[in-house]
Formats: sequence, structure tokens, C-alpha cells
Amino acid sequence: MKNIVDLNSFANGALAEKVNIELQKVLENIADPNTDPKKARSVTVNIVLKSNENRSLASVTVETKCKISPAKAIETELLIDMGDNGKVTGAELKSGAPGQMYIDNNAEILTDRGEKPEDESKKVPTVVPTNVVAYK
Repeated sequence: MKNIVDLNSFANGALAEKVNIELQKVLENIADPNTDPKKARSVTVNIVLKSNENRSLASVTVETKCKISPAKAIETELLIDMGDNGKVTGAELKSGAPGQMYIDNNAEILTDRGEKPEDESKKVPTVVPTNVVAYK
């Protein structure tokens, strides 16, 4: 069978170029460690021909697209608390268990939220009013 068009030079090489662009996206997606290596990817080429009224000429549109694998979902946990303003707030749980401190990669002790703990010696003591009456 004789080739009707050479796909490498079709539309001044634009078809081959568009296929290679989409193929590059697919290859980069396969190489991305954040995607599932077993998911199938694809490149689709859509060639649409629309003839004129007397059927002597066809206008051709070439579309290419790829279907890639999305990045894997990541999970974390949020500590839910009340802020100073009385509104609900959240912070990422870094230690693995609420209220548990941990040692990070730099050998620093951090709170469950990944913050440096307050220095107890610098805290201002809270004065609690009492109703004790002094006897004379």
C-alpha cells in the first residue's frame, strides 16, 4: 500500500513534533517518583478532515494529547484546637502522637507540632487570685 502522507513531514513536521512533545510529557511522568509506576499512560493523535462543498479539498486539523498518571496522594494528620481568638484552628501533627515530643533530624527536641518548646525558666508565673483571708 502506498503512503498517502509521510507522517514525519505532515503539516511541515508539526504532527511529529506534537507527538514528540506529548511523548516527552509521558516519559517525564513515568520518571516522576511521585506517580504510580504501574498506571498506564497514553498519547492520543486525533486527525480531523473536513471537506469543502465540492469535495475536492479537505481541511485537516491535528490534535495531540496525553493521559498521564496523577501524583500519588499524600496523607498527614492535623491537630484540631481552639486559638486565642476562640476560633477553631489546626496544626500539622509532626511527632506521630498528640502531646508527644520528638527529636528531629538536627537532634533538636520539638513539640508535637514541630515547634521548639517554651523555655520553662523564662515563663512568667501566672498569679492565681485566692479567697484566703488572713487571720490576725
